Amino acid sequence: MLRALVDFALKTGAGSCGVVVLTAWGVVSFRNLPIEAYPDVANNYVQIITQWPGRSAEEIERQVTVPVEIQMAGIPT
Repeated sequence: MLRALVDFALKTGAGSCGVVVLTAWGVVSFRNLPIEAYPDVANNYVQIITQWPGRSAEEIERQVTVPVEIQMAGIPT
């Protein structure tokens, strides 16, 4: 079965047609790629919202938000 398929491809030139089709497809795909003249180089930001019922905003910031921000600052983007 496989031998018959290979013989057919060699006799009819199907392999060459396949190469031409794949090459044309690659050229068209390459031409349609979007090009960014100015890539986005802005830093990534994460907004952290912490809530702790019964505590003041200053306590939450000192005990929760600041330690979380410090730990998050060390994570690579």
